[in-house]
Formats: sequence, C-alpha cells, structure tokens
Amino acid sequence: MADIFSTEQRSRLMSLIRGKDTKPEMVVRRYLFSRGFRYRLHGKKLPGKPDLVLRRHRTVVFVHGCFWHGHYGRPCFKMPKSRTEWWEAKIARNAARDAFNRHQLAATGWRVIVVWECALRTVALREQTLADLEQMILGNHPDEDNLTLAA
Repeated sequence: MADIFSTEQRSRLMSLIRGKDTKPEMVVRRYLFSRGFRYRLHGKKLPGKPDLVLRRHRTVVFVHGCFWHGHYGRPCFKMPKSRTEWWEAKIARNAARDAFNRHQLAATGWRVIVVWECALRTVALREQTLADLEQMILGNHPDEDNLTLAA
C-alpha cells in the first residue's frame, strides 16, 4: 500500500514525534516532584539515557510508549498495516536495545523501573500506577523482581 503523504509531508509529520517531555513522562515527573522526589532528566552518562534518574534512591525510570517500545500482546499496541516487516524489525531493535540498557544499568547497581504509557491512560490506572511507582522507588513494593508498571 502506498503512503498517502509525500516524502516531505511524511518527514515533517515524523519530525513532530517527540522523544522527550512526552505527556506520559510529564505525568510521572509532576507526580514524583509533588511527592518530594528530586531527579535528573535524561541521564546522558547512563545506558539508554533514562527519562528520570533518582540518585538518592539509586533508581532510574523509563517511561515507554506502547507503540515505539513494542508492548506486544496488549490492546494498546497495534502493528501498522503497511510496511509491516519494516516496523516489526524497527520495534524489535528498540525492544532489544531497551533490554540491553536495562541489563547494563542493573549490572552497575541501578534499580530500573519501566512505566508503560497504557498504565497512565485512565485516572484510576494512573493513580494506582503512580502509587506503585512511589513504593517501588522507596523499596516498599512487594513485587521487587518485576519493576514494570503496565495496564
């Protein structure tokens, strides 16, 4: 199936997709700041440039978009119908890079928490997810082996 946009139009649209300061990231940042947590943004010296770096708690937080990071098997993720092979390869590379970065961070003593975009979509989900995130950062969450927050 041919693209409905010209190359220039598609390029302009894709350039509008943000990698920093996304809405889900801002929700997490505002909540943590209001709860007294202080953090650095996009730690350039750490693998994967985590969205939030909480040095005091030796914790990093990634806020992943369901599409770009391949939240497979969830209703929030839909594979595009055109250029499917290309998108599958791209998203698989993103997921592999994410796993490698999480492994590198854990190996150097960082606690890695991943918050998925779908966990912040509704008010009820958002409240529960953010409360769980706070407990994970403080080390009080019962599921310390799985530090992933998803809907």
